[in-house]
Amino acid sequence: MRFLLRIRRIRFIKRKAHEHDEITPDEIFLDSANISGLDQGRFQGRLELPISSRAFLGLFILLGIIAGIILIQVGKLQILQGSAYSAESEQNHIRSSVLFAPRGVITDMHGSVLVNNVENSQGNVRRIYDIPAMGSVIGYTSYPKKDSSGRYYDTAEKGIAGLEAQYNTELTGSNGTVLTEVNALGKVFSQGVIVPPEKGKTLKLSIDSSFEKSLTTALADVTTQNKFTGGAAVIMDVHTGEIRALASYPTYDANIFSQGGPTKTIVGYNTDTRHPYLDRVVQGLYAPGSIVKPFIAAGALTDGIITPNTKIDDKGFLIIKDPYHPGKIFLYKGWKALGVLSVRKAIAWSSDVFFYTVGGGFGSQKGLGINRLDYWYHQFGLGEKSNIDLPNESSGLIPTPAWKRKVLHKPWYLGDTYFTAIGQYATQVTPIQMARAIAAVANNGKLLTPTLLYGQTPIYTQIPVTPATFQVVREGMREGVTSALAWQINFPYLAVAAKTGTAQVGAHNQFDNSWVEGFFPYTNPQYAFAVVLGRGPSGKGEKATMVMKEFFTTLHAQNLLPK
Repeated sequence: MRFLLRIRRIRFIKRKAHEHDEITPDEIFLDSANISGLDQGRFQGRLELPISSRAFLGLFILLGIIAGIILIQVGKLQILQGSAYSAESEQNHIRSSVLFAPRGVITDMHGSVLVNNVENSQGNVRRIYDIPAMGSVIGYTSYPKKDSSGRYYDTAEKGIAGLEAQYNTELTGSNGTVLTEVNALGKVFSQGVIVPPEKGKTLKLSIDSSFEKSLTTALADVTTQNKFTGGAAVIMDVHTGEIRALASYPTYDANIFSQGGPTKTIVGYNTDTRHPYLDRVVQGLYAPGSIVKPFIAAGALTDGIITPNTKIDDKGFLIIKDPYHPGKIFLYKGWKALGVLSVRKAIAWSSDVFFYTVGGGFGSQKGLGINRLDYWYHQFGLGEKSNIDLPNESSGLIPTPAWKRKVLHKPWYLGDTYFTAIGQYATQVTPIQMARAIAAVANNGKLLTPTLLYGQTPIYTQIPVTPATFQVVREGMREGVTSALAWQINFPYLAVAAKTGTAQVGAHNQFDNSWVEGFFPYTNPQYAFAVVLGRGPSGKGEKATMVMKEFFTTLHAQNLLPK
């Protein structure tokens, strides 16, 4: 009470001071002894000053700014980015992931698995290829890809080459989807499959794995031992066009790409000048040489240029006078002076002079001429794609006067016809073309479309040659095995008919392409074959028959040859 009285007294004194304009010391100062009983911690006995209106105004402005910022941010989150944050919030609880569909397996004609899916130690599913030497034929795949955060941006397993690429649609399944409910810490509450995966279809090939393994081994052995750059071989059913075996050497092991290494091996493939990625059966182009002679014989017999009994004297060469330079001649050599020959022996002994004459004419003997040569080559499917179910097939080339004018800007000469008639000059074919053509000789003229799928309806065109004419050609090929150039594949347990061929290649004819084609068994043909060894040392032109010799010997030991 004393404190309140003193305060009032002070206020009274202030008013008084204003009234009298004079303030005495005792009106201003308080005796400290008078406030000793007050609690100064609670501001008792202290003078109080009011907060100014300017301070209140500043405070309200600051609070208004803060409130405005908060409202703007809330509006931005709610209106502009509300849906995005809502979706992200949902995804924090429900996660969608891919269930990868197994790629279809690949089997041979008997159901033996050639390509399968196996989970590796890292938990990844990879393709396993049972016959590594089939790399360039079967091909390989690429796998789904992740970004740096571990999320898949590519969920497809795709075929890159060979049959994996050709039948990618059939082999590729449909991926599924699984939804997983998790909390903010990543703990799984529940999981369920929304879309189940569907595995790819099984691809049943026409390949016989026993034939395939024996053929690839034989091709690699002979090619390496005789220092050829590479080679190819194919065996085809003469009634259906189904491929029982095909081999290309050198090739790559598809398991290397499936496993992603070793890198050193992949680098080796990429730098190998022998081109291991090339499927030589369908993409390799080779000068055929004398293996075209059975087809020229069939055409000449059909056109009436010769009969089965026509005789031509092979003296080892032909001499043609140069019509533009009197006194000069053109000399066309054969490989050997073979004497008087009919068409059967001309095939068996591969007479160049006989087929020079049949192709281009000589003396009184009329020849087919380049136009009919071109016609018959195409009738047997040479110079055009076979339409086998493998990617990037080559067409080959049959040279003609029009081609020479367009490409070389030169006229056509009789010598060009002669060389084209024996599979030289600019003639280029693929091994699959030759297997298809010789199969037509074996089956009386059905030019089949080759296929690597088992159980397909045969597709073919008919070559206009009589069965009797084909029989003459077949007899000449059989004689080639029993008593002439293909003697290496003359067996007591299997009758084979064949035709060999050698083509000189290189700028100076310093390399040989070695060929053999044929069919077996002779009396009831089931399979046709063609083998080429490319760019080997000169003088190695007969080595292709050794591939088939090793092949037949291996299958005979396993009791797998047809009766």
